[in-house]
Amino acid sequence: MRRDNLRVAIESWNQCNEVGEEAPQTGSPRLADCFDIYSTSPPVNSKEETCVLCNRLPYVLVHRVTPEENELKTGEPFLGLSPQALYDPDLYAAEKELYLAFKCQVQDVPAPWHFWMIMLKSGNMDTFAAKCPKNGVRVGPFGPDSGFPCFGSGCMNQPAIYHDYTTLQGPNMTTLKGRFYGTWDLDIVDDHDLSESGLSTVGIDNVNISYHSVSWEKEIGKGSWVFHNVLRTSTKYPWLMLYLRSDATDGFSGGYHYPTRGMSKIIPESPNFKVRVTLNVIKGGGPNSQFYLTDIGSCWKNDGRPCDGDVTSDVTRYSEMIINPNTPTWCRANNLGLCPPYHTFANGTRVPRNDTSRFPYSAYHLHCSPGNAQHLEEPYSLCDPYSNPQPQEILQILPHPVWGEYGYPTRQGEGWIGDPRTWELDVGRLSQSLYFYQDPGTPPAKRQWTSINLGTEIFKDPNQVAEWTVSNFDILMTN
Repeated sequence: MRRDNLRVAIESWNQCNEVGEEAPQTGSPRLADCFDIYSTSPPVNSKEETCVLCNRLPYVLVHRVTPEENELKTGEPFLGLSPQALYDPDLYAAEKELYLAFKCQVQDVPAPWHFWMIMLKSGNMDTFAAKCPKNGVRVGPFGPDSGFPCFGSGCMNQPAIYHDYTTLQGPNMTTLKGRFYGTWDLDIVDDHDLSESGLSTVGIDNVNISYHSVSWEKEIGKGSWVFHNVLRTSTKYPWLMLYLRSDATDGFSGGYHYPTRGMSKIIPESPNFKVRVTLNVIKGGGPNSQFYLTDIGSCWKNDGRPCDGDVTSDVTRYSEMIINPNTPTWCRANNLGLCPPYHTFANGTRVPRNDTSRFPYSAYHLHCSPGNAQHLEEPYSLCDPYSNPQPQEILQILPHPVWGEYGYPTRQGEGWIGDPRTWELDVGRLSQSLYFYQDPGTPPAKRQWTSINLGTEIFKDPNQVAEWTVSNFDILMTN
């Protein structure tokens, strides 16, 4: 995050990690801001006369992605687009991401890389529209279902995304600033100024408008980029997500069945990696904001084989540390179905969940199992079968002394509002010890994490605001 020549992109998904329908204001919801910086000053030994304009504009930015490319939408061809994707909004967005990555690519060793990814997602789901598969299998209309918010037809729309390209600012023209922002409430876009100045006239806390904003800022040659994130839910859109992701530069990132692009040129594998990041939570997003200090995503089949794009047998695996102190412990001695079957302490000791004297119940929010698992240990709870294109398994942990060995918060409130910190988290060693389902008698899966995320999921709670900054985000490979 200390490289001046930034590469950043934004993606948006509906409930089941598809596009479905594009927003008229945005087109296909994949945009990028990638640029290189060049000095305008002549070389020190140059015989050229002093450049007066160079003193006033010491640097110039060359952007790699044009507004016309960012505004591409289904039906509009671009280099490399396959014929079957031209009029399919799901395939079109996936291939547009690859095209933008080609424009942004930076050659490196052992592989090129592309961009930091900002991810937007809405939990709205129209159960009558039959757009989301159930554990990877297509199903017909059903419902109504109170488990999913939906105000009616069209509730799964993509948001409007506006873009302020990165520019040089400040008295010396050495401060770099840029931003993506917008709303899911498309019916009010023309009636409100969504810029920071416009929202400040009425106050974002007092307006029933969904809102997303990610801005980035850096002084040339100094420190890290600082990403300033804001997410607001509304009555019509009460379940929203905003993450900053380091995705794999090739293959499937966590939660997707399309090839993706990102920053991770080496795929982190348990137990041999750490994550260092500076986080400052300014507003928490309310009691139902599942704020993730880290959210790591991977994919392997229940028999341990790597995923291959078959959504009926692939399983997305997530491990998430929630630092919102309002998040309760759902895993309890009288509710074992929301606990993993066992806990492994840092010294290797394994304790089953029915050992009420030793199992650390308050270290877990919940564990839910993939819907296609055939040998689950009772009692168990199944994960939401609709919110990924394939089945998923989720393990959510909470601040607790058992995680201190790995550098994670050990008590509620650490790293929360008023307690900004730089964390060095032994994510690889922790993720190696966590429970994930696998069919009995099969070789252990390689736990390769194709997505490392940080951000929040505000779960079905309207008119809440989360605000935070992220900087110094590094993934460190260890021996």
